[in-house]
Amino acid sequence: MSALPHIDRIDPLAVLPGGEVRIHGRALMDQIPSQVRVGASLAPLIVASPSLLVARIAEGADSALIEVRNASGEEAFSSQEIRVGVLIADNLHPVCNPVLDAEGNIFVTLSGSRGQKTPVSLFKVDTNFTVKPWSSAITNPSGLAFDREGTLFCSSRHTGSVFRLAADGEADLVAEGLGIATGIAFDSAGDLFVGDRSGTIFKIDRHHRTFVFATLEPSIAAYHLAFGPDGNLYVTGPSTSSHDSIWRITPEGVVSSFFEGLGRPQGLAFDIEGNLHVVASHGGRRGLIRISPQGQAECVVSGNSLVGVAFAPAVRGGPHAAALILAAHTSLFHVGWPVPGLPLPISAHP
Repeated sequence: MSALPHIDRIDPLAVLPGGEVRIHGRALMDQIPSQVRVGASLAPLIVASPSLLVARIAEGADSALIEVRNASGEEAFSSQEIRVGVLIADNLHPVCNPVLDAEGNIFVTLSGSRGQKTPVSLFKVDTNFTVKPWSSAITNPSGLAFDREGTLFCSSRHTGSVFRLAADGEADLVAEGLGIATGIAFDSAGDLFVGDRSGTIFKIDRHHRTFVFATLEPSIAAYHLAFGPDGNLYVTGPSTSSHDSIWRITPEGVVSSFFEGLGRPQGLAFDIEGNLHVVASHGGRRGLIRISPQGQAECVVSGNSLVGVAFAPAVRGGPHAAALILAAHTSLFHVGWPVPGLPLPISAHP
C-alpha cells in the first residue's frame, strides 16, 4: 500500500497571482504529477517530485487551503491558509513605494516615460479601494513620502525637483537641481533625503538647504530609501548586476553594505521587529524578501514585477484590517494581515 500524501509546510504563505509557492511534504507525487488547488482554482505545477511541488497561483485565485491530489486520487490538505493578494488598482505606473495617509488612503503614481506629461500623474485610492484622479501637477512623479505633519512630498525624475502637495493636489517647489530625483524619505528630525539615481543621496534640511549626504554607484532604475528603527538610512538602487546590495548610511553619511546578493532590489519597508522588507529576487525566489537585523533573508510574499511595498495599519473606524500593499509595474495589490509568521508593521504614516 502506497503512503498517503502529506503536506509538511507551504513556502511562502502569501502570494500574488502569478507567483509561485513551494509545497514540502511526503508522497506528494506518484508516477504522474499531482494536481494542486487553492480553493476552487487549479495551480499549474512547475516542479513535481515526491517531496516538493512548486505551483504557480492562477489569476482569480482566492485565499484558501491548498489541496494536493496525487495520481492515485489520494488527497492532502494544508493546515494553514495561503493568502492570495487581491488586485485593487490597475493601469498605473508606480516607480517607488506607494504611501498611506493617516486615514488609510493610498497615494500612487502614474509616472510615465521620461518627459511624458500624463493627464493624471497621482492617484488616490480610498479605503473602499476606489481609485480617484488626484493631481496632474508633477511630470514623472517618482518618490512619495509624508512628513511628520501629514503633508505629502513628491520627487520628479524629469525636473530633478521635490514638491510639497496641498490637499487639492496643487504642488509647490521645495528643492531643485537634484539630478534624476527618485526615492525620498524623512528622518526623525524632519529632514528630507532624496536619491539621485545618477549616484548621489541629497539631504534637504527644514530650512530647505541642500547638502550632498552620500555617494553611491548609479542605478539603472531608481534609488529607494527608508529609515530604519536604528536611525540609519537604507538604500537600494538596482544595477545591471544580479548581486546588488542594500546600503546602510549612518547619520554622519558613512556608507556600508547591509546585505548583498539581491536581484533588482527596489522598494523598502520595516516591520515592528526591525526586519527590513525589500521587493527583489533572492535565491531564485521573486517577491517580498524579509531580512532580519542579523542578515537572514527569506521570501515571505511571492510575486513578479514588484517595485514597491507599504504597510497599511488598521485605521480606527475604517472598513479594513491591517494589510500589506504591494506595487507592481502597473498595479496595486492588497494582502490581508496578519500573514502567518510575519510581525505587525510599523505605522505607515508619521
